[in-house]
Amino acid sequence: MFFSQAGARTRTWEPSPSEHKKWVEVFKACDEDNKGYLSREDFKVAVVMLFGYKPSKIEADSVMSSVNPNTSGVLLEEFLNVIRKKREAQLYRNEIRHIFTAFDRHYRGYLTLEDFQKAFKQVAPKLPERIILEVFRVNGVHYPGPHLPRRTLVSEDH
Repeated sequence: MFFSQAGARTRTWEPSPSEHKKWVEVFKACDEDNKGYLSREDFKVAVVMLFGYKPSKIEADSVMSSVNPNTSGVLLEEFLNVIRKKREAQLYRNEIRHIFTAFDRHYRGYLTLEDFQKAFKQVAPKLPERIILEVFRVNGVHYPGPHLPRRTLVSEDH
């Protein structure tokens, strides 16, 4: 998915002035012929410059479908909004990965129910056991096959 839908918390991250300036500079560099907007191909180049990968057709279609029909591409303000959301999602995924890694004390790429319980006893010792079990049950319990324990949470990287 292009934008993270995970998590219930409201994220209010805003780019620093230098990051905002960089995004504007990338927009201008990718705006061939100073049209005032980015075409689909211009947008893809901008994403490569900012995030280091070429967006998929689905990602590009998603952005281009939200463009004002009176323009032929993504205007600066639309671009900044898309990039802010993308960067926000990237930071959120990094935060989740960091927390998961802290809980994965054995560096296996997954958490067993026992790992999960020990982690919560450290960070929230008064949290009722039934809540911990419910969180584990609802949030990504996988039965990944014979090579992993039956009840595990698996890292996105595996």
